[in-house]
Amino acid sequence: MSVRILALVGSLRTGSHNRQLAETAVKHAPAGVEITLFEGLAEVPFYNEDIDVEGSVPEAAARLRATAGQVDGFLLFSPEYNGTMPAVLKNAIDWLSRPYGAGAISGKPVAVVGTAFGQYGGVWAQDDARKSLGVAGASVLEDVKLSIPGSVTRFADTHPSDDNEVVTGLTEVIQQLSQATPSAA
Repeated sequence: MSVRILALVGSLRTGSHNRQLAETAVKHAPAGVEITLFEGLAEVPFYNEDIDVEGSVPEAAARLRATAGQVDGFLLFSPEYNGTMPAVLKNAIDWLSRPYGAGAISGKPVAVVGTAFGQYGGVWAQDDARKSLGVAGASVLEDVKLSIPGSVTRFADTHPSDDNEVVTGLTEVIQQLSQATPSAA
């Protein structure tokens, strides 16, 4: 049985380097690991308890929760927007954290990686995502990190899947994440 990991990408931009990084994770997942890239975060409405009512949860949010409920772990890809994670990623964490203590992300291992134009590769955003995930009840792998700086120049002519250093680092992250899942035990 494969370890199932759900990838969530914090950038909605066509051609996003973080999306390319997620596609690289899917392509280079080690044997025994299946990574699914979630499509549709843009359609998930901002979290609001008034609309999070059994039987009337918005379809996009219900689909996110249902998909997340079927996986063993999560791999989040975060760029850095104004020094923090993008709203779309925070919103996904909010939906997956509910109901409190029993959300689809509760107790499951999560790793956060990413790339950004700056010299630190989005470290602040990724640290904020880890903090939010921990508060949401996820089992955050604090020491499993990959922050790739200079995305605009580094990936100007090269897709991340063609960058051996990136592939190696991402494969190591995936391996560590998969080993932290209950399915790996």
